[in-house]
Amino acid sequence: MQSFGPGFRESLVDYLRKNHSDICRHWFDDIEPSEVRDGVLRLVVREPVQLRYLQRCCGTHFTEAAQNVTGRLLVVRFVSPEDDAKLDVRGALAAPSESDGSERPAWLDEQMLLSPDYTFSSFVVGPGNRLAHAAAQAVASKPGRAYNPYFIHGGVGLGKTHLLHAICQELLRAQPSLRLCYISCNAFMDLFHEAVKAGRMTDFRNRFRTADVLVIDDIHFLSKHEQTQEEFFHTFNALYQLGKQIILSSDAAPTEIPDLEERLTSRFSAGLVARIERPCFETRVSIVKTKAELHGVALPDDVPAYVAAKIDTNIRELEGALTRIRGYAMATGQPITLELAKLALDGEITTRSGNAPSLQSIIESVTRFYDVKLTDLLSKKRHKSIAMPRQICMFLARKHTRFSLEEIGGYFGGRDHTTVMHAVRTIEQKMEVDGKLKAEVDRIEQDLLQRSSR
Repeated sequence: MQSFGPGFRESLVDYLRKNHSDICRHWFDDIEPSEVRDGVLRLVVREPVQLRYLQRCCGTHFTEAAQNVTGRLLVVRFVSPEDDAKLDVRGALAAPSESDGSERPAWLDEQMLLSPDYTFSSFVVGPGNRLAHAAAQAVASKPGRAYNPYFIHGGVGLGKTHLLHAICQELLRAQPSLRLCYISCNAFMDLFHEAVKAGRMTDFRNRFRTADVLVIDDIHFLSKHEQTQEEFFHTFNALYQLGKQIILSSDAAPTEIPDLEERLTSRFSAGLVARIERPCFETRVSIVKTKAELHGVALPDDVPAYVAAKIDTNIRELEGALTRIRGYAMATGQPITLELAKLALDGEITTRSGNAPSLQSIIESVTRFYDVKLTDLLSKKRHKSIAMPRQICMFLARKHTRFSLEEIGGYFGGRDHTTVMHAVRTIEQKMEVDGKLKAEVDRIEQDLLQRSSR
């Protein structure tokens, strides 16, 4: 048996920062090395959500770090303080109740792993998300009584999932025995279809209708799935009548989810519907600083401002930019400066897109050609004079950029992927029969390619 002190933990984290910086978090400093017994190094983690995250995502990296730091063939096991104290008569770790899952309840869906990064304290509040954030905190403090259901919607990468994780963590911290079910809409549908095929609908219904809190991400995927909508309608009613909290996220507001039954639209709208908007410049600056602090990255004050000015789409793009800057600094062995940030981002953009038009240049060309306002293009207006240019933007974005359908829809006012697919098909079909429209799109495309090749 061998024990290690704080110096060992520092060496372990230093190795990870140098070789696997993408997984590093500032809270790694709270991990406590216990001892080595029978070739197993136990690392004690006090926060349950952090423990599950490390068990699921970081075991291989920590094992590599431990072997390199000690020069010994070790295997790392993350344990809670309680499990660390449980030794069997042979001095080995008592077997956990579930394979490296410790005390994870069977009804908490496996694929929806809560991220320790997504807490209320790490959520940057700005004008575009203030209501959603305040409502989320209210729901976390008074589940089933504050806002029920709580429906949050907005474009891709704006923080919806962050708030869902924050609510879940706050609830579990206050009530560890809470029956909380957090699952994606796609997983819910898959489980439903499996239950129908296997004739196990009673088990399926017991799983979801006995939860104290039901959280479903991307509920807009219920669109056009009539049988699943029927089942979810009854699940919703069962929980609501018992006063259980229901929390839903979507790329679109309830009334704008295509092919959603009216009775579901009505129920989704019965509580609080909160929209998250794209972050303003000041919020983006704060987001970059917060993400950098989370990963232990030191940034000069002018770098967050530069990144926020250059990227105005969503939080994922901001985080991606920070990752590129950090990677460039490590690859070149240079400290992060404004000049290095410019090289990292400009170089990445050139490499990624080459001579391909950007989404912003597509929008600029279309708005200029049709003389429409950008705010109208990104709004919910459906007048033909706005809808057609918007569909052309989506068509060109799908053709000339690498953005996914979800990302394109998110940019255009939080529309879902089915809306983008419909827009692309509509323009393709109309161009085949409408020579005037084809000529207009060709002219816009020619202008785009000429501008991007300069």
